[in-house]
Amino acid sequence: MSYCRWSSDNWKCDLYCYAHVDGGYMTHVAGCRHKNVPELPAYGSASNSEYWEAYKKQMEFLDTAEIEDIGLEYDGSSFNDPDLESFLGRVLLLKKEGYHVPDYVIERIKEEMEDEK
Repeated sequence: MSYCRWSSDNWKCDLYCYAHVDGGYMTHVAGCRHKNVPELPAYGSASNSEYWEAYKKQMEFLDTAEIEDIGLEYDGSSFNDPDLESFLGRVLLLKKEGYHVPDYVIERIKEEMEDEK
């Protein structure tokens, strides 16, 4: 199960994070991102058919979307952190450096840390 993927937050997410099967928490940092991806309607704000149409348009857009380099220090890097605390620290550092990380990722890691106590 992943915490976030490149497609998270309407393709704005710069990280792909997940618990690794061999232990620890993997973080892959993008080196580039799609520009101007049309956003999907917020959950529950559109009918199923409206959402599906918006999704199809987004997928079509991605076929020819312009891609730009991110240009930050950790572009293209991968990390494996041994525990939730160091994983959270990594994600917070990357966010501070300028990578786009959805806020819910940080909240979810914090919730899991609380659950471990």
